[in-house]
Amino acid sequence: MAEETPKKEVNMIIISDSAGDTAFNNAVAAAAQFPDVQINYRRYPFIINKEKLEDTFEEIVQYPNLLLIYSLVKDEMQIPVIRFVREHQIQSVDILSPAIESIQKLTGLKPQQRIGAQHKMNQKYFDRISAMEFAVMYDDGKDPKGFLEADVVLLGVSRTSKTPLSLFLANKNLKVANLPLVPDTHIPKEIYQIDPKKIIGLTNDISVLNEIRRERMISYGLNPDTSYSNVNAIKKELDSAQKLYDQLGCFVINVAHRSIEETAAIIMNHLGVQK
Repeated sequence: MAEETPKKEVNMIIISDSAGDTAFNNAVAAAAQFPDVQINYRRYPFIINKEKLEDTFEEIVQYPNLLLIYSLVKDEMQIPVIRFVREHQIQSVDILSPAIESIQKLTGLKPQQRIGAQHKMNQKYFDRISAMEFAVMYDDGKDPKGFLEADVVLLGVSRTSKTPLSLFLANKNLKVANLPLVPDTHIPKEIYQIDPKKIIGLTNDISVLNEIRRERMISYGLNPDTSYSNVNAIKKELDSAQKLYDQLGCFVINVAHRSIEETAAIIMNHLGVQK
């Protein structure tokens, strides 16, 4: 029997009746153990009734290779999720129920099933939500003005973990913008207007980047030997990026063989930010 071909991309669906931080934190921590996998985070917070839940199901069913992570305290909301994942043979993780059931067994008390009971609506909480929205809004250089408003700006060639790092740091209340670097393309003028200490240049080993990109092409059913994965092309990209980093005088991190958490910790230490 032939071995199943490993899948290199996962659409991670996070459904919550509150902000979804608990589920998201667990998702990011788990995903960090698979640095070669492309994780597409899709968050659906404040799903507080069955109508919103059904709308979510209709949207996510189009995505391949799903992992549904949910944090729903009410039984009436959990049951449709369980039914949905069974019908569509989707992998799923229930974040809250196992812990709640264990506490119930130990105490003999019934849970209140009160949405958002774990959150204290203080300024730090709202800052974190704002930072998450900022990271999504200014991912992949979508709007150059975000670079001037960010606490930290991540630069790097393709497959240097810019997006997962942005989301991880956003969960630490940092406003993060990132920009993909492609040789011979225009660099927004805003990049040169930022305090160099706020800029983090991400790089990688040629061999590691070659393998990651080849595997990515294979996962799409495409020829792995393209200019995207070509060793000479990768060297040109990395050299071009390093030239920009030298010009900016920014801090540089090689993400090869580093987890998202480790790289984030280096960045936070560089910025002088305490957890």
